[in-house]
Amino acid sequence: MSRALGVDLGERRVGLALSDPQRLIAQPYKTLHHSGDLKAVSRELARIVAEQGVTQLVVGWPLRLNGQEGLQTRRVARFVEGLLLCVSAPVARWDERLTTVAAERALLEGDVRRADRKAVVDQVAASLILQGWLDAQRAALPAALSSPPLSSPPEAEPLAPPRKADS
Repeated sequence: MSRALGVDLGERRVGLALSDPQRLIAQPYKTLHHSGDLKAVSRELARIVAEQGVTQLVVGWPLRLNGQEGLQTRRVARFVEGLLLCVSAPVARWDERLTTVAAERALLEGDVRRADRKAVVDQVAASLILQGWLDAQRAALPAALSSPPLSSPPEAEPLAPPRKADS
């Protein structure tokens, strides 16, 4: 298999996470800083895709708490349109509601200093987005494909002899 790249697009920063080659675990990777030039962000992501052997991108889809799309969703949709012009890998959307809050909470519980939290919170949010997508992909596999093959058929329990009917 090959790697997947999680993307958490923010106003000034883009958090990135990479999966392992087997696509089991998402890990924080990098934070890109930008001043609104999303074309430059797309070009940098294209470079990372090529460098890291990424064959799938997963972009956080910022829905409102009620599940509806808003201004941020439209902004991310425009970004994804531009990104698709720069990369040949498919781009999946994944609901990112409350991932930054969960990332902040995890970093606080890990006793990470404020300055260090700010540097990695977007990467951790991207990891949560990517891990959610990875887990959903594994859950969607048919059970026959996700469990190891048996070397021999399981032994059946012996049946009890039939009971005689009372006459």
